[in-house]
Amino acid sequence: MPLRGDVTHTIKNNISTVEFHHPKGNSLPGLLLGKLANAIEEAVKSPDSRVIVLRSAGDGAFCAGASFDELLAIENLEQGKTFFMGFANVINAMRKSSKFILTRVHGRAVGGGVGLIAASDYAFAHVDASVKLSELAVGIGPFVVGPAVGRKMGVGSFTAMSLDARNWYSAGWAKSKALFARVYPTLEELDEAIDGLAKDLASSNPEAMAELRKLQWQGTGHWESTLEQRAELSGRLVLSDFTRNYIKEFQKSH
Repeated sequence: MPLRGDVTHTIKNNISTVEFHHPKGNSLPGLLLGKLANAIEEAVKSPDSRVIVLRSAGDGAFCAGASFDELLAIENLEQGKTFFMGFANVINAMRKSSKFILTRVHGRAVGGGVGLIAASDYAFAHVDASVKLSELAVGIGPFVVGPAVGRKMGVGSFTAMSLDARNWYSAGWAKSKALFARVYPTLEELDEAIDGLAKDLASSNPEAMAELRKLQWQGTGHWESTLEQRAELSGRLVLSDFTRNYIKEFQKSH
C-alpha cells in the first residue's frame, strides 16, 4: 500500500523545520512515524541547525494520533509491537535530541499527537487546540506516550486525561498544566511568537543549549527499554475483540 502523507525537513537561518502531513487528520501510520523519527535525527545531526520546529500541515487537526486503518490491519503481536514502536522511536528521537524542539500546535491533538507535544521542549498552541488521550476508550491505553505526558504535566493531569478518555480538554487547561507554554487567539500571533523564539535560540550558544537540554531531560535514560515494553503491551491489547470492534464501529459512524 503506498504511503499517503509525508514528512519534510528544511533548514533556514539555522532553524530546522520538520513538518508532517497525512490526509486523514495528520494521523500517523507506521511509515510516516519512521520518516518523522529519521527527520528529527537528521535535524539533530545537521551542523547547520541549532533549533528544531516541529509542526504539521494544513488547518485542521494538529495530529489525530494512530492510524485506525493500520491498527485494524495488525494480525499478531509482532506487528502490533512494531507499529507502536514507531511512536516510541519518535519520542526517543526527541528525548535524545541535543537541540531544543519547539512545537507548533495549530489544531486538535489526540493520543500520539499529545505525546509529540509532551516530548517537545516548548509548545505554542492556538486557542482551539484542544487535546484528548482517547486510548482507553479504544481499548488500549496511553502506555507509550505516558512517560512523556506524565513528565510534562504531572501524574495527576496525566491520570485525569487517561481516565476521561472521551472528552476534550481545552487549550487553556493544557496551558495551565504545562503541556502548552503559550496559547494565542490567532495563527498569525502564534507564528510570530514561535518564529521569535526560534530566532533567539538559533543565535544562542549551541554548547550551552545542549548542556541545558541534557540537564532538563536527566533521568529519562530508561525510556529506551520502558517504551519498548509499553509498545509490546499496546501491541497485545490492540488485538483484543474490544479494540477491533470499537474501531470498526467508529469507522462506520465517521
